[in-house]
Amino acid sequence: MDQDEIRAEEHLRELVTLRRVRDRIDRDYAQPLDVDALARGAHMSAGHLSRRFKQVFGESPYSYLMTRRIERAMALLRRGDLSITDVCFQVGFSSLGTFSTRFAELVGMPPSAYRADPGHGPGIPTLLEKQALRPIRNREARPRADQ
Repeated sequence: MDQDEIRAEEHLRELVTLRRVRDRIDRDYAQPLDVDALARGAHMSAGHLSRRFKQVFGESPYSYLMTRRIERAMALLRRGDLSITDVCFQVGFSSLGTFSTRFAELVGMPPSAYRADPGHGPGIPTLLEKQALRPIRNREARPRADQ
């Protein structure tokens, strides 16, 4: 193997590791997670994990975790059967103040306002929303009836 092949193989291994970190965040978002714990699990330094994760996925691991938690909180608040405090702890926050601050930063309103009027949310399950709003390549588009 030459040096380029070795570098390419190392790069692929790192991408697999970063994908596993992202999958862990998706799976364990409600658990106490921080960048140090994620980095230990990936056998990287916290700084290296943060830099590479942001380069590959476009946001830091912390930001990705907060986004996952808030997305889940939005769904629970739309459901309406849990208090805001219960939602806060169920999605992995340990402080109601931090939860409210992060929620307002990402959603544009506090959780209490969102819960009172969830019409600001997507209104359909996230999976269906993602499918409906997925960009379509030109060759995948169906021809119009008038063509």
